[in-house]
Amino acid sequence: MNTEQQKRREFDVIIQGATGFTGTLVAEYLLRQYGTAGELRWALAGRNEKKLREVRDGLGASASKLELIVADSFDKVALRELALRTRVVLTTVGPYALYGSDLVDACVNAGTHYCDLAGEVHWIRKMIDAHQERAKETGAKIVHCCGFDSVPMDIGVWFLQEAAQEKFGAYCSSISMLVKATKGTARGGTLASMMNLIKESREDRSIARTLIDPYSLNPEGERDGPDGRDQQKVVYRNDANSWTAPFVMAGVNTKVVRRSHALAGFPYGRDFRYDESVLTGGGFVGWLKGTIMVLGLASLVIFASYSPTRNLLQRFVLAKPGEGPDRELQQKGFFNLMQIGVLPDGTQLHGRITGDQDPGYGSTSKMLGECAVCLAKDDLETGGGVWTPASVMARPLIARLRKNAGLSFELKD
Repeated sequence: MNTEQQKRREFDVIIQGATGFTGTLVAEYLLRQYGTAGELRWALAGRNEKKLREVRDGLGASASKLELIVADSFDKVALRELALRTRVVLTTVGPYALYGSDLVDACVNAGTHYCDLAGEVHWIRKMIDAHQERAKETGAKIVHCCGFDSVPMDIGVWFLQEAAQEKFGAYCSSISMLVKATKGTARGGTLASMMNLIKESREDRSIARTLIDPYSLNPEGERDGPDGRDQQKVVYRNDANSWTAPFVMAGVNTKVVRRSHALAGFPYGRDFRYDESVLTGGGFVGWLKGTIMVLGLASLVIFASYSPTRNLLQRFVLAKPGEGPDRELQQKGFFNLMQIGVLPDGTQLHGRITGDQDPGYGSTSKMLGECAVCLAKDDLETGGGVWTPASVMARPLIARLRKNAGLSFELKD
């Protein structure tokens, strides 16, 4: 499908899953940022018309004319009709491995762009294998990981490398992303996806291998390189004067960054390395904090690996899909990420990425919304295919994130 045909569609963006907690936040953001009578034509979609009306009513009088579209995740006819009405489908309906495949298929065949919050590596790999060639034919741009995982990290690498090229005339041969501070709550949907991922990997060892392989999202024939498994233990970093612990989202983010690099044609060199971890501080206290984090993550994986304890976690401990923090907690949230880039001659370049709200909810909803608007409204040079945020829209997206979404990308002295 050509661009002119897509421009004639009824809507620019449809939010699928608008009745969920995060979907409603995205709707609130689009209403606040773009209104309903401006350049952005958008609508709300979900499986329950009554709940859609409640969401629209809750948005206020200015949202009264938003169209409501009923489409269940397993109704292929409804999903196809939805996809044909819009330039972009934005979906928050997860776990995506359970509820997302038919919507991707509908978008690919309709030549409709698509973005989501998926962090399920095995499912993303499945979508790439199933749809890459067809998406090229139809022009559909399919972009996963458009929230806190993995927009700040993926766009952040692009930003630091652009700065390195401008300042030194060379790219960094390695970049480390270190989580300096965050305040927020893990999304119920993310936790549900994690539980499902652990369950499926126990049942199918090929999924486990996909999760472990550092290059599992790279194109076929390009799935090797210098990086090994993501950090598993407490490690001291002299360049940060701090102990570090594993970062729970590294298993997604690092693979997305490596796919971005591969799709761009390896501009940073085939020996480029990337890693992520959490800063825990110096001395014994920093080591102890890191050790507690490692033990906590290991315990979560162990308990989630067996049905009885997994069910107990989901029932009594973990936030459920559709649940989230109140408005005040979202507003008080933030994230502060540190980057250390090393050039081939050993010169270091430091960057910082910050966000102004709860990373899993407030900030994620703004990032996802801007990804959808970027796909709908900006002139992107790439054609159809299964892309990453940085590989398809790095430059226009970083401008939108800085201007509208409360994110900053900057160099540090």
